[in-house]
Amino acid sequence: MTETTGVTLTVGQVAERFGVTVRTLHHYDEIGLLSPSERSHAGYRLYTEEDLTRLQHVVVYRRLGFALEDVAMLLEHPEGAVEHLRRQRTAVLQRLGEMRDLVTAIDRALEREMSNQPATPDEMKELFGEGFHDAQAEAEERWGETDAWRQSQERTKGYTKADWEEVRAESDRTHQAFTDAMDAGEPPTSEMAMDAAELHRASMQRFYDCSYEMHRGLADMYVSDPRFTATYDEIRPGMAHYVRDAIHANADRHQG
Repeated sequence: MTETTGVTLTVGQVAERFGVTVRTLHHYDEIGLLSPSERSHAGYRLYTEEDLTRLQHVVVYRRLGFALEDVAMLLEHPEGAVEHLRRQRTAVLQRLGEMRDLVTAIDRALEREMSNQPATPDEMKELFGEGFHDAQAEAEERWGETDAWRQSQERTKGYTKADWEEVRAESDRTHQAFTDAMDAGEPPTSEMAMDAAELHRASMQRFYDCSYEMHRGLADMYVSDPRFTATYDEIRPGMAHYVRDAIHANADRHQG
């Protein structure tokens, strides 16, 4: 029986300190990877500070993914603790680099998946204002049985937030084209105003097949429905009638 010297720990104490199981320590002992160097007077196995240093290396190598056979081979080399720690540090840094690359790849994949998701109700409210859903409900009530409505629903059901942002930007560009024509003093029958009307029709094509006749009907609604009139006239007084006349002129230009 060997007399104990210095700080020694029992199997249970070592297991608790290093986060391993007693069964694991017994296995390491059985395969000769790590055997307690001392025994107590009662015959219990005790780990010395040198044993704990060796166990520390075993734990690190195992967490790095080394097989037990490889760990045993690494520990048999006489480089000493400093060289082991340097080797482990290099391996950890390499693993960190791999993990960072993996996180980057996951983030990119997540971003792609998120950007391909249909826009949420909150995102639509953010883009088009608090009254968006009420307007949608009213539009469905008014046109829900029409082919144009069904076509619009089919085309937009998968629209992402980015798609709707483009819709909003396209609408802003169309409004700006009309206001530019008005500010320039151009009549609704001018090329500038009719080009703005054609831009408006093209934006409608995103949702449904908007013929020139259908576009005329839409334009007439802008002045017959006070709510549409107010929406345009809020941008520029008299704009609703200007847009209506420009749309009719553009239709005449293409149908004539």
